[in-house]
Parts: sequence; C-alpha cells; structure tokens
Amino acid sequence: MGTATQPPEFLIGTRRVGEAYPPLVIAEVGINHEGDVAKAKRMVDDAVRAGCECIKFQSHSVDDEMIPNDVVPANASESIWDIIARCSLTAEEERELKRYTEAQGLIFLSTPFSREAASRLNDLDVPAFKIGSGECNNYPLIDHIAAFGKPVILSTGMNTLSSIARAVDVIRAHGVPFALLHCTSLYPTPYEDVRLEAMHELRDAFPDAVIGLSDHTPTIYPALGAVALGASILERHFVSDRSWPGPDVPISMTPDELRQLIEGSRAIHQARRGGKDILEAEQPTIRFAYASVVALRDIEAGEMLDTDAIWVKRPGTGEILAPELDSVIGRRAARPIARNQQLRWTDVEP
Repeated sequence: MGTATQPPEFLIGTRRVGEAYPPLVIAEVGINHEGDVAKAKRMVDDAVRAGCECIKFQSHSVDDEMIPNDVVPANASESIWDIIARCSLTAEEERELKRYTEAQGLIFLSTPFSREAASRLNDLDVPAFKIGSGECNNYPLIDHIAAFGKPVILSTGMNTLSSIARAVDVIRAHGVPFALLHCTSLYPTPYEDVRLEAMHELRDAFPDAVIGLSDHTPTIYPALGAVALGASILERHFVSDRSWPGPDVPISMTPDELRQLIEGSRAIHQARRGGKDILEAEQPTIRFAYASVVALRDIEAGEMLDTDAIWVKRPGTGEILAPELDSVIGRRAARPIARNQQLRWTDVEP
C-alpha cells in the first residue's frame, strides 16, 4: 500500500494497478449473460479479441442475499428477486467460467452480494474482490470480504465521504490494499451527473487508495475523461450484442467500444504526465519554426535599424531570434548588411 507522498499501487494477480501504470479496464459483464454460461463465454471471447485484461461477473446466492420481494429496479420491468433468481450462476458454473476466463489469459473478477457468495469466490481463489456501490455501507459484508486478505475494489455510488470512510476503516483494519471507484448509481447516468471531479475528493480524503471510475453513461467519453484526471481503474458494463435482453444491456459497451476504451485510455495515460518545458526532441522543429531577425533590404553601415529595415522571418537558425528584436531596434548597423541576411550581434553597434 502507498502513502500520501508515494502514489498507492497494488497487484491484482500479476497486474500492477496505480497511477504509474496504464488504467486497468474492467469489462463488467455482471448478469448480461442472463444465466447462460455459453453467453458468458462468448463475452469472454469478445473481450479477449478487444484486448481486454480483466472481465468481471456477479456472484449471487439469492436466498442468502435477500428476502423474497417485489421491488422493481428503475431500469427493469420485473422484481430484483426474479432477476437474480433467473441470472444466478451455480458454484460449478462459476468455477467453469473462471477456468475458461483464465485459460484465455484474462483476470477473472466477480462481485459478491452476500456472505455465501463471497466465501464461494474465496474458495475459487480470486485475485481480488470487487464490492458494488449497494454494499459500500454494508460494513459487515465488507468486513467478511476484507478478512480474506485480498485487494478490494469498492464502488462508492449512493454514498457520502463519511459513509465511505467507515468502509475504508473496515478495509484498513485488515491491512489489505484497496481502490475506490467514484460512481453514480443511475442507469443510464446523464453526463451532468457523472461529476468526475469527485475523484479528487476521494484522492484527498483517502490518500492510500487507488482511484478509479465505475461508469454508467451511454458512451465511453466520461471514462476517457476520467483518465486525464488520474483514474487508474475504469469499469463499464459490457455485452457482446446490444440486442440481447437484460436490464443492464442498454448501458453496456460493445466489443468495439471496449477496444476503443482500452486504446484511448492508454493513449491518454501516456499523454497525461509532464510539465511545460521545451523537449530536446522539439529542437529540429525549432530550427524551422522559430523566426530570426533579418534585413528587409540592403542596409548601409551606420544606418539606423528600424522596422522598415529589419524584421523577423523564419527559419530560427539566426543568432538573434524574434524575442530579441526590440533589443536591436533603434541601434545602428556596424557594417553593411545584405537583404535577407540573418543579423548577428557583430552586425549591430553597441
């Protein structure tokens, strides 16, 4: 784990995550497979082809997770009980999916929504745990998960800094590294409700946390913008085919969008660092792009140098460059100067 002076970073498997490294893009399948392992594997295949490193599912044990209810999510037309009952994978299906994912070279992650689901994932030896926004203030479940000793990635939608702080205290008590993902729990999230600058609040409040974004907007644009503000983890819903059924499918990125997000986030990460100084590599451009002080016409020795006699023109190979024109104006020529000749200091009287 890092400190306030050393940006925090940690390993998920062999993948190092932190500000010094390209953002980890997590393709969040969630329940977009609708309980069909074949569809889940199709999304693994498509994620691999898109160049993805990490794919994430959800682990549900409906009886351990909730009581029977008829609560209908805003982005669905049936109860959350019916959705989860239909979309849950069995322990053996989850094991098979993890084997398949890792055989393709991807990191397998899953979000547990109950104590039983978390323990099942720990038995699978997942490299880290993702905790969703709805569980950000479920401190008993966070304590159960952090006790496994694996890195924790915590989404923070629907929570304030004070409630997040309580979750962080639970995680810190177990000494595990962690990341906090800014998130807005609206499906879809309007751009004006994304509030990317909240990542700065998280970084200031929790300097030992890796910071990222879990995004629910219809496009990859906010996630790309988050990289410019320092996001080290990007999570977005993912689906192979947006014509498939499922409550999260409309806000899910396609394989092409996933590829663009990965490529774009890496490019922005490379472009992000550095200060406003002149690079050595810019010197060849300076030679032709800068302007030098030159004679506009033939000038006689002793003649006053004014803007009718001298001005600035490319290239920047002369001894007296454009910023120094004012230092020459009003002085006299020390010797004859031919038209278009770049002036030297010895051409000018003291």
